[in-house]
Amino acid sequence: MGTHVIKMPDIGEGIAEVELSQWHVKVGDMVVEDQVLADVMTDKAMVDIPSPVHGKVIALGGQPGEVMAVGSILISIEVEGAGNVKESAQPVTVKEAPVAAPKVEAVVESKPVAVPRPAAVCQGPMVAREADERPLASPAVRKHALDLGIQLRLVRGSGPAGRVLHEDLEAWLAQGQSNASTATAAYAQRNDEEQIPVIGMRRKIAQRMQDATQRAAHFSYVEEIDVTAVEELRAHLNEKHGATRGKLTLLPFLVRALVVALRDFPQINARYDDEAQVITRLGAVHVGVATQADIGLMVPVVRHAETRSLWDSAAEISRLATAARTGKASRDELSGSTITLTSLGALGGIVSTPVLNLPEVAIVGVNKIVERPMVVKGQIVIRKMMNLSSSFDHRVVDGMDAAQFIQAVRSLLEQPATLFVD
Repeated sequence: MGTHVIKMPDIGEGIAEVELSQWHVKVGDMVVEDQVLADVMTDKAMVDIPSPVHGKVIALGGQPGEVMAVGSILISIEVEGAGNVKESAQPVTVKEAPVAAPKVEAVVESKPVAVPRPAAVCQGPMVAREADERPLASPAVRKHALDLGIQLRLVRGSGPAGRVLHEDLEAWLAQGQSNASTATAAYAQRNDEEQIPVIGMRRKIAQRMQDATQRAAHFSYVEEIDVTAVEELRAHLNEKHGATRGKLTLLPFLVRALVVALRDFPQINARYDDEAQVITRLGAVHVGVATQADIGLMVPVVRHAETRSLWDSAAEISRLATAARTGKASRDELSGSTITLTSLGALGGIVSTPVLNLPEVAIVGVNKIVERPMVVKGQIVIRKMMNLSSSFDHRVVDGMDAAQFIQAVRSLLEQPATLFVD
């Protein structure tokens, strides 16, 4: 038997150190080639570290949240044969770490390496954990268990490192092992506390949001838009072409409206380097579309939106959203935007104050569509209304320019034929 040491790899981009975000294995686990061992976080992306060998984990080189130098020892694995550590070499000193705390959900950029993970297999039998032991589970699974009145510590997890999945909760219920107090669990007194370390993606989000609010002079502008006409056009196009070209959401129309409006407001399609004191105005419109994924909020980029038709934009938005939600979006697909479009969909509320995605100087937020009585030509009629809640960097964009830009977007959406008149 020998020892195979895996060192923190050079992720590229001149990065000298990375943050260890999460372990997927613990000491004593048997691992196979290509199995994901750990997640590490760079300034721009989350990266999976796979195993190059089969063997048994004998030591871990750090704990989640620890910043490790490139080339430092990440993990040691006992393997058949000689391994890659010479017998005459000095013993490697590494720190054992407990099973990782669950990955904190949430950033703006992520690039997992495409490595297959073992498929989950549901298991019903109860597992015994200490009363204070915190089982691995996502926030959504914890909420689901609470709603069902299931004590999560009693459920056997079938995910990596024993993580409890939704399927495990279903298997528990199917076996009739749910807590007898399910009906009254929602009213039971609770005194539990949970401490979640701010590491990995959550730390990057916190840093980026803090940086954006501290460095940029945010101001927000909200405008109400009558989207009745554009929604009628969208429904007509979907009825006529949906089967052959795909269904259109409102997002491609919004992207088109941004493209057309920005022709007259080049100061808004810009990036500001506040250290160099340089504003770069761009002809190309690369629209970042904020996308909520299981691992958090990411912003894949629709490049050269100025060249795309409605259906081309729709297809690209769908492709990028799928890539982001499945963790397969590349660094290039998650960087380089010149303006960001963010929407909470049906949860969009009435008003929001989106935070700038630096170094951009504008972000356009979409609120939900509601039907309201409006006065049109002296008559009360029901119209579909929607607010745009947008934020700008006041260091670069004057208030009047921001208002006129949003008014231009409003005019284009309220008279959708003008979206296609050059």
